Amino acid sequence: MPYRYASAGCLTVLAAILCACWHSVAAPAGPDVQSNIHIDASAVPGPPEALPFEAGGRSPDGRTLGINSRYLTLDGKPWFPVMGEFHYSRYPAGEWESELLKMKAGGIRIVSTYVFWIHHEEVEGQFDWSGQRDLRQFVELAARNGLYVWVRVGPWAHGEVRNGGLPDWLPAKTKVRQNDPAYLRFVARFYGEIGRQLKGLYWKDGGPIVGVQIENEYHSHGPGMGEEHILTLRRMAREAGMNVPFYTVTAWDNADVPVRNVVPVFGGYPDGFWYRELAELAPSPHYFFTPIRCEENVGMNLKSKHPEIDARFAGRPFLTAEMGGGMELAYHRRPVMSAADIAAMDNAKLGSGVTLYGYYMFHGGTNPEGKLTTLQESQATGYPNDVPVKSYDFQAPLGEFGQMRDSFRDLKTFHLFLNDFGAEFAPMTANFPAEQAKSREDTVTPRVAMRGNGERGFLFIENYQRGAALPERKGFQARIKLAGGELSLPRQPVDIPSGAYTFWPVNMPIGGATLAYATAQPVSRLPDQHLYVFFAWPGIAPQFVFQQTPGVTPGVTIEAPGGRIRREGGRVYVDGIAACSAVAIHVSGGSGQSADIVVLPRERVRNLWKAAIAGSERLVISDADVWFAKDRMELRSSDRSRLAFAVFPGMARGVDGFRPAGRDGIFERYTAALQPAQPVHVSAAVRQLAEAGATPLPHMGKEVAMAPVDADFSRAARWSIQVDASAAAHHAMLRIAYEGDVARIYAGGKLLTDDFYHGAALELGLWRVPPDALKQGIELQVLGLRKDAPIYLPPSARPAYPANGVVARLKGVEAVPEYRAAARWTP
Repeated sequence: MPYRYASAGCLTVLAAILCACWHSVAAPAGPDVQSNIHIDASAVPGPPEALPFEAGGRSPDGRTLGINSRYLTLDGKPWFPVMGEFHYSRYPAGEWESELLKMKAGGIRIVSTYVFWIHHEEVEGQFDWSGQRDLRQFVELAARNGLYVWVRVGPWAHGEVRNGGLPDWLPAKTKVRQNDPAYLRFVARFYGEIGRQLKGLYWKDGGPIVGVQIENEYHSHGPGMGEEHILTLRRMAREAGMNVPFYTVTAWDNADVPVRNVVPVFGGYPDGFWYRELAELAPSPHYFFTPIRCEENVGMNLKSKHPEIDARFAGRPFLTAEMGGGMELAYHRRPVMSAADIAAMDNAKLGSGVTLYGYYMFHGGTNPEGKLTTLQESQATGYPNDVPVKSYDFQAPLGEFGQMRDSFRDLKTFHLFLNDFGAEFAPMTANFPAEQAKSREDTVTPRVAMRGNGERGFLFIENYQRGAALPERKGFQARIKLAGGELSLPRQPVDIPSGAYTFWPVNMPIGGATLAYATAQPVSRLPDQHLYVFFAWPGIAPQFVFQQTPGVTPGVTIEAPGGRIRREGGRVYVDGIAACSAVAIHVSGGSGQSADIVVLPRERVRNLWKAAIAGSERLVISDADVWFAKDRMELRSSDRSRLAFAVFPGMARGVDGFRPAGRDGIFERYTAALQPAQPVHVSAAVRQLAEAGATPLPHMGKEVAMAPVDADFSRAARWSIQVDASAAAHHAMLRIAYEGDVARIYAGGKLLTDDFYHGAALELGLWRVPPDALKQGIELQVLGLRKDAPIYLPPSARPAYPANGVVARLKGVEAVPEYRAAARWTP
């Protein structure tokens, strides 16, 4: 295997470059605090207990799904899937498949989706399961592409939909969300329709549907309510044919969770549009390690407000369904999410013991056209918030028009790990240090946890907090007590940069040897190639330490073509590693096993993908947006130079549509064979039609400001935008930089999307605009934003107001074409 040494010469140069880059950015100065911590992780968890009710299931081909007190199982082995929410009825059916493939490429294994009643029976007795409301086609596409499905059937769903998803006519006829006979008759009809749509698609039939969520955020008390109502709905779902391995209910907000027949799921968000405050919120508990599952139950002192609520969930696995993949905007409160806001929560929850990670949302969308009304939540319909009429982008990892955002790439590093190491990781339990943060405002105490099984595990480190720059952790070192003794890591204390969130392996088996610890994060592995991939967090030098005790680990040899080796005290220390795509370490075990270790820099691991290609699992590195079909890999980018990739192991038969471009460490490089000779230009001509009129203060609802209504847009500033007819063919994205209150985009007299200003560009996928409407031109309308409006905007989004204190400004418009290439291979 000569490639292990092929790039050794470049490593020294690259190391110098990387180190220079890492140390050129100074972390915020912090107090000189002690960063030594101690965790007792020596307890060996007992075997998980069976749940006190029947759950799980078997498919016709003998595959099994199960659940116990700690985790899910697949074919009798621990299973740690990643679940992402995608609302089929908020997305064009013709684009479903590519979006599902994007989710799969991002590491999602279960697609969860609401079935919004009002989207299907807006007019009483007239069910619509066509077009983008075709639930069956959506589930069949998920199955065809190797994804599982979790259906959330309500009847009340919320999801920022009008009436929480209930049709307008329903509350006029009956009491809702209780065991009222009239209500249950309507529910039985709705569930019966769902059951017919999904017939033959359940796990028991060989289909992809593994779970059903009943109701949502349910906490009603009285006769025919509470747990009794939840169990009635579960029974009715089964009677309608929805017979699945798992039934779940959301458990936050002191919800009603029966002790039998359903499993609680949890959630949490870094911020919330629903809060009434028009200022920054208190520090979120989701950047601390804690065993408390309900976020509203975490006090400012990080202790449980209601231990009796926590006790209710003892003996149930820590499953999540709504960890924030982003955040919707409300008119009165417009929080802006960064990629780190989302990804750092993953790190904290994995270290806290989660065994199913579910996102809400993972993919954004657009509210469909209503037959009678618009379909968004609003104060006018008695709900507490006004959200955009059309846009449900949610700042999700995949946006309203399928945009792959930075958060998608950051989250993928966790998903790759869970998909490859989940069977070992899921049974591990969370252990917390003796010295923990004293409050949610504590920025001094290091935040760490150990997820382990008594002998080995992973040390989680969280030095990130939304809205606050935590100090650099000087001289960080952890002492971990394990069943076999105590381990200090790293041996020499290191500094943890501000903003870092990562985890390190402890006593990890690799290639017949034991990796005592590494100061690098494991990402993926290729068992057939004996390859392990780690990444180095910027500012933390990667060090790998192996056990090599004479007479105990005979025959173990460690080579470091990409680093320095030092042997001392029965251990082999490897450091001086330059993060790149060459092999840094080769391990040979005494049992004939071996493994190679590659340590990538963080920016490269964000662009790492894994898929079955030409009959083998392969790793791909590409800066493009990537997803995989059975016989090809699709690459998309607004930069034509990014239509390139590197793959390991190499492709013996080559790749159709791409030409070889040399090597990059162990990877073979390819570039698109056919690229435009010149960049594609899609013009966007702008003409102002009207200045903004008078801008009064927003009307107030019961507690917060109300969004403008259609009539208010008569005083909006208006612009005409004329784009090339080629925009759709080039899959161009219209990007509009503006400042104002609310923006709307119309074409052909139809509202296409809208936005509550929050500092980001307003985007529109031009391929969605009908050709005739595109030819007529697009109209942008922007209402003025008053400086004194009772609206929360984060500081980074606040505009510079002119002297009159009102802004309605168009800053720029561009139509950005997308370059495309497909790499094809022989299956």
